[in-house]
Amino acid sequence: MISDVRLAGLAERLVAVPGVAGVVLGGSRARGTHTADSDTDLGLYYRGPVDVEALNHLAREVGGPAARVTAPGEWGPWVDGGGWLTVDGGAVDWIYRDLDRVAGCWARAERGHYAFHAQVGHPLGVADFAYAGEIALARILADPSGELAHLRERARVYPPALREALVEGLWEADFLVGVAGKAAPRGDSAYIAGCLFRVVGVCVHALHGAAGRWLINEKGAVASAAALPGAPEQFRERVDGLFAGVDGDPVHLSAALATAADLVLETADACAMMTR
Repeated sequence: MISDVRLAGLAERLVAVPGVAGVVLGGSRARGTHTADSDTDLGLYYRGPVDVEALNHLAREVGGPAARVTAPGEWGPWVDGGGWLTVDGGAVDWIYRDLDRVAGCWARAERGHYAFHAQVGHPLGVADFAYAGEIALARILADPSGELAHLRERARVYPPALREALVEGLWEADFLVGVAGKAAPRGDSAYIAGCLFRVVGVCVHALHGAAGRWLINEKGAVASAAALPGAPEQFRERVDGLFAGVDGDPVHLSAALATAADLVLETADACAMMTR
């Protein structure tokens, strides 16, 4: 795994590339929960045109002749580019973030506005407020202007309006359970599975919002929600049980949806207790 000293030096070289405004360490390593096999995630915050040729030159220098980074936008609209490198024998991911867009998403979150956006690899969708959460949880490695530090200081206080909006968003989970029920007699397990996935996603975001905790990744979101103080009892196990019951049998599908309805109700109660 790349050392902290090497990371610091790499970050200083990255911010020397035209367009790169700052570099942060994210993911499990920033939170101190990483293992020896964990990837090292570097957020490259940019503004305006980025000198991709210079980034590729640096990537090849530190990651070998086959290393390559993308142009902004090449991976999609929300995880918009970067590169997967191997440095000093460990995986080091460079992930682009448009600094102006990040600041805009933070401003929306402060007002209690949010949305989930389509992006490859994110079945629920990228929550735009995750940009603010990333900054709040990151370790800044290079920030010549101080802008990232200023944004992080603000984002470390979870916006009360966002908390309220995410809890209010539970109406969608309740609605989805209702519409999925119409598909149960037909044994439409694929549609019901999709509805249940989104039901669970809405619930875990509501629970994190009520607790004032940033949730920035769909992976591990259920386990993270289950660990929150005040979460519904056996939340993770009950979510697992929901999907175990999606087998095409109308009786089993109806039972899964009844369990989901109970879980949504308990999530609403848990959120109410958390926000008192």
